[in-house]
Amino acid sequence: MAADKARKETIGAVRRSFAPWTDPTKTPLIRFENVVKRFGDFTAVDHVSLDIYEREFFALLGPSGCGKTTLMRMLAGFEEPTEGRLTLAGEDLAGVPPYRRPVNMMFQSYALFPHMNVQDNIAFGLKQDKMGKGEIDARVEEMLKLVKLEKFAKRKPHQLSGGQRQRVALARSLAKRPKVLLLDEPLGALDKKLREETQFELMDLQMDLGMTFLIVTHDQEEAMTVADRIAVMNNGVLVQVAPPSVIYEQPSTRYVADFIGEVNLIEGKITKAGPDETRISSPVTPFPLVVTQTVDCKAGDTACIAIRPEKLRITLEPPVDPTENVFEGEIWDIGYLGDLSIYHVELACGQRIKVSQPNLSRMVARPISWDDKVWVTFAPHAGVVLMG
Repeated sequence: MAADKARKETIGAVRRSFAPWTDPTKTPLIRFENVVKRFGDFTAVDHVSLDIYEREFFALLGPSGCGKTTLMRMLAGFEEPTEGRLTLAGEDLAGVPPYRRPVNMMFQSYALFPHMNVQDNIAFGLKQDKMGKGEIDARVEEMLKLVKLEKFAKRKPHQLSGGQRQRVALARSLAKRPKVLLLDEPLGALDKKLREETQFELMDLQMDLGMTFLIVTHDQEEAMTVADRIAVMNNGVLVQVAPPSVIYEQPSTRYVADFIGEVNLIEGKITKAGPDETRISSPVTPFPLVVTQTVDCKAGDTACIAIRPEKLRITLEPPVDPTENVFEGEIWDIGYLGDLSIYHVELACGQRIKVSQPNLSRMVARPISWDDKVWVTFAPHAGVVLMG
């Protein structure tokens, strides 16, 4: 018990202080330098420059076809850049075949050999490397223990659950002790509950091993959970690279704000831009909207305020000050999710916004219902102004 507590405190301390990207003296483990990848006339990756650091859990996030998997495949050696340079631990990877690179890849399909049992699947790559039998046996035993599959060593893949097959694929990928583990949508085949549990297991495993993990996913929640930093991609371009909290709370563009989680975008015009405050006029309310944010803009510029549903407050009674960041509307739809309720509110201008409220009390004297007139408010520090 004491050992577990000490381990937890150590991991927590490391995670809180881990931010090598903020230290100019740190050398990245992986560098993409102005990398381009074209397939005929189609540009899959468009002049991407990106640094990934040792021991980092890094996520490439974006919709299908955005270029994230192509970026990973170039690092693995399955594709060669059309332009640019890719280095790993200071070594230029141009022309280096996949089997000579200190990386390993865990595929979305797991790609387990159906005729081999668990321990033989894990040992396959080690045998290919001509490792001695005693060393192979010790490494396989180590991997089985790592993924908690010691009792399943003699089973074939078809005798395992989806989660167990995922663990075998992970163990096989780790057995060769690569510098970097590449994870291509590794949890996509798991059910929701198991996927959520496995996300935390992956995080703990990565910390214990001290390895660099690079995960490709289109699942925003998955990336937000496991990653130290996230690179959001769209149409082959990096849109924003930052820790999950920054990506969510301070999106750099409308695309990032809209892609990561739920968001309300309130369109308007800048009326005042001060050092600590920006005011915006909008059709959704007759009064200016105020955000405590310094923005590089001038009066008359087009802008929008991005507000997450959980940052909004909804009431049946009008607020004391009806002029400060207030929307008036009617309940259009309600979704009850147990721990919280989702309200779709139609404003007078016709725009609908989404509000999420935690269900803190089991019983409410007067619950908000369909067609109710409501007032929605937000604090000046809750919104983010996005230009253009």
